[in-house]
Amino acid sequence: MNYSITTLLKAIAILTLALSIKIAFALTGVNPNGVNVRSHGVTTVFITFQGTAGQTSSEGFWCGEITVPANTVTNTNPCVPGTLFGFLPKKLNLSRSSGTLGSSNLTDIMTIPSSVSRRAYQDAKAGNKSSFFYVRKFSGAGGDQFVAVTCRMAGGGARVPLALTNVDLVFRSEEGDRPVTLITQNSISPNIGASISYNGSGRLKGRWEVVEPGDQEPNANDLLTEASLPIELRGLQRRYTLLERFNVFLPPTGRAFVSGPKNIKIPTRVKGPYKILFRVEATYDKEGNSNTTTGVTQSGGVAGFTMPVLRYYVASDEDVRDAYATNGKQSRISLLSPLNNVVLQKTRAVKFSWKKVANTKLYQLEVKDNNSVVLSAALKANQNSYTAPPWLSRNSKGPLRWHVVSTSTDGNSKAVSEWRNLSFSR
Repeated sequence: MNYSITTLLKAIAILTLALSIKIAFALTGVNPNGVNVRSHGVTTVFITFQGTAGQTSSEGFWCGEITVPANTVTNTNPCVPGTLFGFLPKKLNLSRSSGTLGSSNLTDIMTIPSSVSRRAYQDAKAGNKSSFFYVRKFSGAGGDQFVAVTCRMAGGGARVPLALTNVDLVFRSEEGDRPVTLITQNSISPNIGASISYNGSGRLKGRWEVVEPGDQEPNANDLLTEASLPIELRGLQRRYTLLERFNVFLPPTGRAFVSGPKNIKIPTRVKGPYKILFRVEATYDKEGNSNTTTGVTQSGGVAGFTMPVLRYYVASDEDVRDAYATNGKQSRISLLSPLNNVVLQKTRAVKFSWKKVANTKLYQLEVKDNNSVVLSAALKANQNSYTAPPWLSRNSKGPLRWHVVSTSTDGNSKAVSEWRNLSFSR
């Protein structure tokens, strides 16, 4: 009886070992196993390595020749010595485990750097083949395995997978694209848009969303395009306030500008920091769609990087003017009198004065009690002083603040002074 139990235990151990070896060497293939890539510049492609249970991808690299046919799983490095073009940089490695309905895969966003495509082009120009290979190495309990994807050099046009290679979010004005960090509360924002570079051709669909003050911050997954995520994570990206949708056709020209939402939709009512997000949805792309063994994953709009964020801050008109003045974007108006924190007699009228500013059309004097304007005066360019009416000092029940702003002919602020405090004796 003991012998039988021992034999049974040994059989179970052998079966367990066999199953573990099978799992360790479960890699079955890759899809797509061949893609068209750009011969000059960056190319990004969504790739699925199938059956990767029990294995970890340790590195990826490109080489000009391999010793086995592409899409063949091999236990030895297939790269022919002397034909190595480069390794996948760590910052471009967006690969992660993926699996639905019992499948076990590795989702890999293959981004070919310009240095690799240039090396491949030079190799082809020297008389070698115009194709090269992307090789992924997998390590597990049973050893290492390698599988290669064929990269066929082409232009950046319609036969290359639709992928974003660069995105810049900008505020637009008549003077051109410019950064905007401060917007006056309850004002209309400048127009916005996305200047993009891409490979391939097809539909680019998505949403403009805004992260408002108090919202939970987006994480790295939220800032990736939908096509850059494994299929099971695509419905889990955090959603924010929708500003507008976009659906544009990208011709095979490599560059485009995607207009943003109407500026009246951009919120400026509440003070605080805002972030505008460029959310790109996955679209059908026959040049780059990938078979995950449980279905075909749409990959149009893939990108090997997180989308940038367009930041702005809504503040009061006073704070915006002071900030621009502090940053040197506006000239300073030097105040003369009254001095800061001076205490004046209630029986005497207050005379405000300041130094003149060149090319000024109009001066605006403002006196505030807390946050309320108690006196406002518009003065011509040749006037750099103003005597307040007697009621200002007579009726004042607390400290006051005052400053001066100069405006140009079109009404825009040109220069601003500091704020000064004054009060009256009882």
